[in-house]
Amino acid sequence: SAQWAPFTQTIYNYDARSDEELSLQIGDTVHILETYEGETHTHTHTHTHGVFPACYINLKEATVEGNGQKETVIPTEIPLIHEVTTTLREWAAIWRDLYVVSLRLFQIYVLFPKNMIYDLIEWRSQILSGTLPQDELSELKQKVTSKMDYGNKYLDLDLVVRDKDGNILDPDLTSTVNLFRAHEAASKQIEARIQEEKSQKQNMDLSRQAKFASTPSFALFVTLKNVVCKIGEDAEVLMSLYDPIESKFISENYLVRWSSSGLAKDIDQLHNLRAVFTDLGSEDLKRDKISFVCQIVRVGRMELRDNNTKKLTSGLRRPFGVAVMDVTDIITGKMDDEDKQHFIPFQPLALDDAIRHRQLNISRFSPRVAGENDFLQTVINKVIAAKEVNHKGQGLWVTLKLLPGDIHQIRKDFPHLVDRSTAVARKMGFPEIIMPGDVRNDIYVTLVQGDFDKGSKTTPKNVEVSMSVHDEDGKKLENVIFPGAGDEGILEYKSVIYYQVKQPRWFETIKVAIPIEDVNRSHLRFTFKHRSSQDCKDKSEKNFAVTFVKLMRYDGTTLRDGEHDLIVYKAEAKKLEDSTMYLSLASTKPEMEERNPSSGKNTQNLGSFSISKDSFQISTLVCSTKLTQNVDLLGLLKWRSNTSLLQQNLCHLMKVEGGEVVKVCVFIIGLIADRKFHHFNPVLETYIRKHFSATLAYTKLTKVLKNYVDNAEKLTEQLLKALKALEYIFKFIVRSRVLFNQYVLPSHSDLSCFVVFISHLILVVQLKAVLTLSLSLSLSLCSKLFSEFILKVPLGRLVKQKLNCMIDIVHSDLFTQHGTYIQTHTHTHTHTHTFSLKVGPTQWHVQIIMEKLLRTVNRTVISMGRDSALIGGFVACMTGTLRQMDDYHYTHLISTFGKMRTDVVDFLMETFIMFKDLIGKNVYPADWVIMNMMQNKVFLRAINQYAAVLSKKFLDQTNFELQLWNNYFHLAVAFLTQESLQLENFSSDKRAKIFHKYQDMRRQIGFEIRDMWYNLGPHKIKFIPEMVGPILEMTLVPEIELRKATIPIFFDMMQCEFHFRRCFQTFENEIITKLDHEVEGGRGDEQYKILFQKILLEHCRKHKYLAKTGETFVTLVVRLLERLLDYRTIMHDENKENRMSCTVNVLNFYKEIEREEMYIRYLYKLCDLHKECDNYTEAGYTLLLHAKLLKWSEEACAAHLTQRDGYQATTQCQLKDQLYQEIINYFDKGKVTATNNIYFHNTCFSHVDQNCIFVTEKQAQFYENIVKVIRPKPDYFAVGYYGLGFPSFLRNKMFIYRGKEYERREDFEARLLTQFPNAEKMKTTTPPSEDIRSSSGQYIQCFTVKPILELPPKFQNKPVSEQIISFYTVNEVQKFQYSRPVRKGEKDPDNEFANMWIERTTFVTAYKLPGILRWFEVEEISPLENAMETMQLTNEKINNMVQRHLNDPSLPINPLSMLLNGIVDPAVMGGFTNYEKAFFTEKYIREHPNDQEKIEKLKDLIAWQIPNLAEGVRIHGQKVTEALRPFHERLEACFKQLKEKVEKQYGVRTLPPTSNERWGSRPRSMVRSFTMPSSQRPLSVASVTSISSENSPSRPGSDG
Repeated sequence: SAQWAPFTQTIYNYDARSDEELSLQIGDTVHILETYEGETHTHTHTHTHGVFPACYINLKEATVEGNGQKETVIPTEIPLIHEVTTTLREWAAIWRDLYVVSLRLFQIYVLFPKNMIYDLIEWRSQILSGTLPQDELSELKQKVTSKMDYGNKYLDLDLVVRDKDGNILDPDLTSTVNLFRAHEAASKQIEARIQEEKSQKQNMDLSRQAKFASTPSFALFVTLKNVVCKIGEDAEVLMSLYDPIESKFISENYLVRWSSSGLAKDIDQLHNLRAVFTDLGSEDLKRDKISFVCQIVRVGRMELRDNNTKKLTSGLRRPFGVAVMDVTDIITGKMDDEDKQHFIPFQPLALDDAIRHRQLNISRFSPRVAGENDFLQTVINKVIAAKEVNHKGQGLWVTLKLLPGDIHQIRKDFPHLVDRSTAVARKMGFPEIIMPGDVRNDIYVTLVQGDFDKGSKTTPKNVEVSMSVHDEDGKKLENVIFPGAGDEGILEYKSVIYYQVKQPRWFETIKVAIPIEDVNRSHLRFTFKHRSSQDCKDKSEKNFAVTFVKLMRYDGTTLRDGEHDLIVYKAEAKKLEDSTMYLSLASTKPEMEERNPSSGKNTQNLGSFSISKDSFQISTLVCSTKLTQNVDLLGLLKWRSNTSLLQQNLCHLMKVEGGEVVKVCVFIIGLIADRKFHHFNPVLETYIRKHFSATLAYTKLTKVLKNYVDNAEKLTEQLLKALKALEYIFKFIVRSRVLFNQYVLPSHSDLSCFVVFISHLILVVQLKAVLTLSLSLSLSLCSKLFSEFILKVPLGRLVKQKLNCMIDIVHSDLFTQHGTYIQTHTHTHTHTHTFSLKVGPTQWHVQIIMEKLLRTVNRTVISMGRDSALIGGFVACMTGTLRQMDDYHYTHLISTFGKMRTDVVDFLMETFIMFKDLIGKNVYPADWVIMNMMQNKVFLRAINQYAAVLSKKFLDQTNFELQLWNNYFHLAVAFLTQESLQLENFSSDKRAKIFHKYQDMRRQIGFEIRDMWYNLGPHKIKFIPEMVGPILEMTLVPEIELRKATIPIFFDMMQCEFHFRRCFQTFENEIITKLDHEVEGGRGDEQYKILFQKILLEHCRKHKYLAKTGETFVTLVVRLLERLLDYRTIMHDENKENRMSCTVNVLNFYKEIEREEMYIRYLYKLCDLHKECDNYTEAGYTLLLHAKLLKWSEEACAAHLTQRDGYQATTQCQLKDQLYQEIINYFDKGKVTATNNIYFHNTCFSHVDQNCIFVTEKQAQFYENIVKVIRPKPDYFAVGYYGLGFPSFLRNKMFIYRGKEYERREDFEARLLTQFPNAEKMKTTTPPSEDIRSSSGQYIQCFTVKPILELPPKFQNKPVSEQIISFYTVNEVQKFQYSRPVRKGEKDPDNEFANMWIERTTFVTAYKLPGILRWFEVEEISPLENAMETMQLTNEKINNMVQRHLNDPSLPINPLSMLLNGIVDPAVMGGFTNYEKAFFTEKYIREHPNDQEKIEKLKDLIAWQIPNLAEGVRIHGQKVTEALRPFHERLEACFKQLKEKVEKQYGVRTLPPTSNERWGSRPRSMVRSFTMPSSQRPLSVASVTSISSENSPSRPGSDG
């Protein structure tokens, strides 16, 4: 049961500062658990607990239903208000996301909905105000719902369906057909609204002047943001509008009480200091200038500087300063920016002693500095006249906006600005047009000035004027004095005190609002008192004088407007407060003269009072719709008291000013129009009965009324007004007809007119006409008329009779012959009334409908096109029927087919097909969420019911129906994966609503699929591999419980296939193929990968035969998932290089697992990426990989080999030829030529005739280009990505990049860092520490590397052009070097090179550059592999040197001498001594058993060094000079020693007999095969070589 709870909503964001606190976002729902000293312990709707300051929330009443996870908080506010609030929040979230994602999209979407949001805020405020009449409230609610529905459509949100009152329909209480109709009507209404808005948009270009010209009045809206002023005491901030030309105030004051702490006194109003100055009109627009004036009056001591220890008087109102701003441009509409904050400089009043000592330079606007006792209005005029104010940063911050309309219109149009809490400062005087209902009774009293004698004092008095309102008995009237708008009524008003001023001028205006019944008995009393700065003296001070004025004159008219010189009376203090003693006296001198015109001054009648020499002047202005100051008008209103004066008063009335007449008329008109005064109705009835005499009025009235009824859709407003007065319209008709009959004998035609009018309203008679004329009418019209007739009978009335009637119609010839036209209407109404039937059980009715109509409707839906206008109605009828069917009905439905098994199969088959088609191609728009979810709920129950029939009737061996079961599984998976059920794609609010009402239907159907699969038993093998894809699609749905329940189905499939075929290769192939498409389509995530691995590994390891093969399969799929997820993540990345890397990762994997079709698919994805970036060289290399898969044969092309439509080839030979042609074009564009030799050789060996000639010409042309065309040499850069912040395909790996043409390292680095703006560039080139590798950041290392030349074998040992060597220096390279100076040993101050060594690092890439990428990952070379390469290079070096001397005997011998000596020297011993110690030991072989083959290869290379050296020593002996003969003899001795050792340990090798052949066989390349995945390749650098800076011989191959 529901219970009341302290429910709040967050109104400010709050960030938690500790673990105990709770972070809040605006709009969060908070449940208060306990409150203590400014903090609240709560939990939010996400069930997190914590504390936060209580001022961040707003308390609301709510009820809580349910507990725990099922707890629902329901605010006890108007449902529409709650809907508006949630809608606005949802729109705001969408806008925020649009702004973050794309500013362009945000600008497109923000233009129109901004106005809609403002409208909704305004209307929400109006509804919350609770002041609207019922009809206006209903109209406003309609506008609100219409606006929300339109906005939702504009932002592609869900359609909300409502009843006629605007309330959201509850689908559980609404029939399916009615729900469909509501959606249909709402869609049409919104579409009409969109068209209307579009037309309005075209006419929105109206100027501001035109907008304001359409309204007679306007207002100035003011928001006080802050008062920056060092006051030191409490203060009153009085703001008003001022005419500087006439030096008078235009409006009331807006009063804000400011505290000494620098904030508003009322802290609740801190951010809500708003006022609206109303009733401005065209007269104000014509003013030359209008100023916004602020007067600051401090409330405290007499003097601020007074620091006397004696107790000082407090609470004195003292002038402090003014601030003035010219608002003429804002009033006239020349400037309009409601968001701009205006600074109004503040002009303080200087203290007198500061002025005397010239300590303050306050202002330069006047020769005389404004003193503390300067009158505020005087200072205002001075500031206005000044060009500049030296404000020193002090002033007011305000926003200003002009609003059209009177206060009622403004509150309606701008509720987000002007609500009931906004202060209303009215213009002092009436607006130009007085609207009906505008009732005022305000009297403005201005304290103008006075003149007071100092009496016995040595200095002028500090006069304080106190004003109060009293009745004739002397009683004070409470809450009738208002010092300013925004403040409550007070009992007594006290003026500002000017220090020691004899003639103070106040110009303070106060509003007096007295009830009309008390005005004639009331008077204003003014008392005067001297105030002292010392509290002890001040207490002894008494009132020294009094004056008064009555509000109603003796002739009954109100006190006239204008200035009044009041007589100041003196008496004892107590008598001054006795109204009975002074009311008999005259208040003004003219009044005294009227009383005693001949006697003049007569002090004898004053009693205890005496007339003072002091003077006091006030000014009054009466703004009242109830009071008049005109004697003639008053005489007319009271004509019954003296009828003899009526004629005279009427004559005088013609001379009375129109405004005075309107004052009274407005009140009377408003009184008559008010519905509360229904007692006036008898007057109207008396008029009809006794005074109405129009005998022919009934003819016009009946015709008009009939016209209204006939055209109700066109004249809804007029008809509504007529219906409101329908009672009196008929009374007029009847009275007119009675009068007509009294004087004229009525004819037959007149009587028939009445009959026609009455018969038109009786629609039941038309039923027989419909049935009789149906054959002659169009069938569509017949159907429409029948539907209208049914609808005319009210719901809940004659229900059984209507059902029987519809059943009779269904069984009539009309229905059977033309059922297609009207069955939808009949079925619709049958379902609607059955759903709403409350008169008894409905099971039998539903059974009849099911038997007679269900299958017919099903077949109609199947055969009907999706674009048919009737399809939605038919589907709604079918859904409605299924919705009302219970278990009995489903059982009965199957039993109706009898023993005919095929009929049941046919029915289930067509139902499954229909359901799947409706789910895949939904007849309802996606935003019809309620309708779609209702349909899904019904379909789910039906599918489960039919599944039970499958298991019961079609599972055993004899009755098994493969196609039926197959259709069921595909239907169930389609239902589970449909877009409308994917809750994670919805907003949190929408997701919560759907889950609360329908749960997660995916889980329900998923569990059912799992059970049905396991029930299949031996039939499972029939669904492999067809069901692998659908089951995979189901397991990829991101619902963890569903995944846990369904992933084991894969193991069951593996086990099943293994049982029948002793392997599960079919299952494996299918899941890999489907997984690629599913993940690329957006399904799958890291959680799925983990669950897939965990669940399947657990099952496999428990299986006797699948433990090893199953684990291998799972590892394979997980590796594929990793790459596919990386690829999908980066697929839409703007950085195309990252996309290329991911694509290569995937295609490498497919190459490894020999998935040729998928491999080729990703090759073309990579090729397209290269073409987008103009990387034509890389695009050519990519296509080359496809070409290598083909043979030069006439073998037919498989389908997967020709994935592009552009290739017209039937054989592999044709396709390969076309590919090579395209590759040549790409290489030509990329300015790379040599690699085309692959194409030339392959083509020439397999083709002759024209192809060979073409290729030979191309080859010659390419070599000519190499020699003649100057091509830019790109630089190569090593780049390391370190830290866990990088994607997995980059993380802690090093790559070699091929730079662009003429690209410097600085430019390359800038391009690199642009891709990773958060990365930090490393300043060293040394390998990073483990801390950097494992950190969460991003570190990039970049430096230039030198490519190592590797000539192709065909160019080796041959004279080659320098241009060709230059070409291969930067092309077809795989090894790169980087040299870095390092110091070893102690530093030598005299020779910095003495201890400088060079550390040289060799990098080997996975593939040659250029290649399918502009970069490749660096491979790690093991020490053993490095030794092999070093020995290989040393042997090649010796061989090359020997060949050069054989080819050119004139070459100098010195290089050969140095090379041979460096190798055979006993200290070096061939350079392999260290290899023997490192690799040829038992310990190494035991620790590295897989390196045995490489060790044997290294021994072979060492053995081959001896015959190479022997040939070199032989040539050296032939060419050596006599001077070097001792050196040669030593060389021979060393070589002999080396030879004996090597041949003894590693065997004897002999060179081939011909010197032109290559000596020594080069070992296989250390480069990994192309198919090796990057994850299995080593990650870091290759070998490190140290070279001394001295000229001592280095070890062999050190420079290679």
